[in-house]
Amino acid sequence: MQLAGFNTILKGLLLAVLLHVAACETAPPVQEMSDARQAIAVAREAGAAERAAFHLKAAEDYLESAEQALNNRSYSEARRDAKQAKMKALDALKASEASDEDK
Repeated sequence: MQLAGFNTILKGLLLAVLLHVAACETAPPVQEMSDARQAIAVAREAGAAERAAFHLKAAEDYLESAEQALNNRSYSEARRDAKQAKMKALDALKASEASDEDK
């Protein structure tokens, strides 16, 4: 009898985990998109267009790809590309700051 109760609890927990994972993949990556846009804006303000154009262009390309995926409701792809855009923007910011320090 106790085993049947344990199986029911285990099935309930598994269902809860699956629903949570499914919700993560079906929700638009609003925060990730915002973070990427803000990071790109900060990098531009720091002069990345002149000092770290390669990294900034990569960030913008990833953001564009994320926006296209978002429009296609490919939320996991959009989330991934938005995170990459933010990372590349941070690389651009660092490179820009390093270039500024070399002067």
